[in-house]
Amino acid sequence: MCDLIHYRVVDGLALIGLDRAPVNALDQTLRAALIEACERAAKDIAVGAVILYGVQGLFSAGADIKEFGTEACFAEPDLPGILTRLSAIHKPLIAAIGTFALGGGLELALACGYRIGAPDARLGLSEINLGLMPGAGGTQRLPRLIGAESALNLILSGEQIDAERARMLGILDRISSSTEQLLEEARAYANELIECCAPARPAEAWPNPAEDLPDDFLARYRVEHEPRWKSRLAPRLVLSALEAACLLPMEEGLVRELTLFKQAEASRQSKALRHVFFAEQDARRTPRIDTADPSRKINKVAVIGAGTLGGGIAMSFADVGIPVALMDLDGRTLDRGLKRVRENYQLSVKRGKLSAVQMQQRMELLFGTLDYADLSDADLIIEAVCEKMESKHQVFLALESVCKPGAILATNTSSLDIDALAKMVSRPQDVIGMHFFSPANVMRLVEIVLCQTTAPDVVTAVMDIARRIGKLPVISGNSAGSIGNRMLEPYAREAHRLVLEGATPVQVDAVLTSLDLNMGVFSMLDLAGIDVSFLMRDANREAIAHDQSYCCLAEELYALGRYGQKTGRGFYLYEGRSPREDREVIMLAEQLAREHNVTRRNIEDLEIHDRCLFVMINEGIRLLDEGIALRASDIDLVWINGYGFPAHLGGPMHYAEQLGLETVLSRIHHYRSALGEYGEMWFRPAALLERLVAAGRSRIEIF
Repeated sequence: MCDLIHYRVVDGLALIGLDRAPVNALDQTLRAALIEACERAAKDIAVGAVILYGVQGLFSAGADIKEFGTEACFAEPDLPGILTRLSAIHKPLIAAIGTFALGGGLELALACGYRIGAPDARLGLSEINLGLMPGAGGTQRLPRLIGAESALNLILSGEQIDAERARMLGILDRISSSTEQLLEEARAYANELIECCAPARPAEAWPNPAEDLPDDFLARYRVEHEPRWKSRLAPRLVLSALEAACLLPMEEGLVRELTLFKQAEASRQSKALRHVFFAEQDARRTPRIDTADPSRKINKVAVIGAGTLGGGIAMSFADVGIPVALMDLDGRTLDRGLKRVRENYQLSVKRGKLSAVQMQQRMELLFGTLDYADLSDADLIIEAVCEKMESKHQVFLALESVCKPGAILATNTSSLDIDALAKMVSRPQDVIGMHFFSPANVMRLVEIVLCQTTAPDVVTAVMDIARRIGKLPVISGNSAGSIGNRMLEPYAREAHRLVLEGATPVQVDAVLTSLDLNMGVFSMLDLAGIDVSFLMRDANREAIAHDQSYCCLAEELYALGRYGQKTGRGFYLYEGRSPREDREVIMLAEQLAREHNVTRRNIEDLEIHDRCLFVMINEGIRLLDEGIALRASDIDLVWINGYGFPAHLGGPMHYAEQLGLETVLSRIHHYRSALGEYGEMWFRPAALLERLVAAGRSRIEIF
């Protein structure tokens, strides 16, 4: 046997261990070694049953994602083929599942006749998260094991379920008494099967997977769920595969599944989602930081500012068992903040996501205070006060007098100059930006903004703690708006300007949501608060640019007290959270266009798409060229996780690459010419974009 497989025969049992670090990815080499070992055991008359297990405990996390989109994905022996061969072996095959059986790893287990799992094992078919579907029998074997409806829900969710739920569904036959005893108890199980002359595969629990379901179940399922799927291809292909499982014999169903899998694998959506997967891996690497640098220990945290954002940040730490002090100088604000946190947890209890005991444990980790002195033992202090430099400066000066040496001072600013803030204190090496997105206890993204003076061990510590609380940290250099908000400014600018020129908020938002963005510009501004964007803009007038007449409509709405959803009127009128078009806004836009000598006309949807997205992409390329963003893929992660850009488009930078950089540049040139003085001012191609196109490059990268 090769080093990838440990093969031994003990007391009539063939023990076949997978040993491809770190996760037993089922690449072509492991597939070849695995089928060779299994067929060797099948031929050995001394072997009564076969046990597959993970040598290091972990069973298999699935296929090698790097193979998708390459010839290696279907290189012989391919995974569908070897699992068909395994399922035909005439001896009982037992999968002993430790830690994970995900994707192709679970399909491998399903091809076995019997399954036993460790108590801490997690199982799932997670291909949907990569724009794929199970392609090695998962959509055919699972419905015959647990029924069509349960299989469909599990596959479409992509969720990982624990061992007990897997046993209740019928995926696992047994759960071992402990992780350490998994292999021994699998051997005992195998001997039981031999003694009772059990068949190699038990009879199918659901020979008719759609039994007891209405005849129109799949059709109604499609109608009910398609609005949520939007333009995503993979869920529709999964549904077609489940339909095949209900209507076709296994052999024909497997052929149909493989055809559908290949369609998903070849799609732009899957390519985009695989790009996002690798982008997240790349984001863990910080080229400017020596990996040997030790990380400062963070065991206690403080958050200053008990508003919605500060409370959400505090919850993020309490959720993972980290004690956190929530401070505010105003007692009523602090009381409201703590009450809001409790109400959020109570809602989670009501929805069954938390137990009452868990809620109480988290509340006990939260400590409210009005006194800076109570923060003296905190390892990390995050200020989340109003977006004004004077306010943040006052906070940092107060912290400097009470914080212990080595404490990390983080600012949540989304737009201010953190280098200027660091210079105001005597410990600039301890200062860093941590820009959370609201609601902070829900949103996954945190922009980690570096000062020129930030110490390497501070960066390492903050990246580590962000991951520990379940966030996706992305490093940014210091710039007005960091990565996300700096790109948001031109994106929103064009939306505002297009309304002055004759479009409506409804039309602009409809074009953007047709691409599957979570919401359009104007819905987003109403949700965040027109007052919030005004104050941010007001604090950064000089950094934004010289001519800001494009945002005159937003300025007028602010002056009228129309702040969005919170006041029931913004760019839209609101009944609860449901928006409807407001003719007064359109009339106001017409009036302001006259005052600013803006000619109004009919605006085509394509122009809305190009102007909003291409100026945003152009700014992103400029950020990369300036070194504010480390990688184009980091920009994609920011916009997917912070601003609702659809992951199945891969983020704005990947989307630009799919459209073609030459197309992006030519359209920017077009609007620079077509829009006259306004175009000359705002449609200036990034130097890097021009270099990339001139060099014939298809990817956005520094060269």
